[in-house]
Amino acid sequence: MIKPIVKKFGKRVRQLRLERGLTQEGLGDKCGLDLTYIGRIERGEQNSSLVVIGMLAKGLGISVEELFKGL
Repeated sequence: MIKPIVKKFGKRVRQLRLERGLTQEGLGDKCGLDLTYIGRIERGEQNSSLVVIGMLAKGLGISVEELFKGL
């Protein structure tokens, strides 16, 4: 069962990605992650590790704290 925080995190990643005009593929390229993995994160199907969270923040050009803002 996926926890609500995982879904909220995925929505936050999608919001930030779209604000930056990035596709899932574009964000994946910046992070070194496959676009299907980005899709699973955004749909709340993937519980990300701290390492991946750090990679996402870097790819989005923000701090980890900013990534979690509002969750």
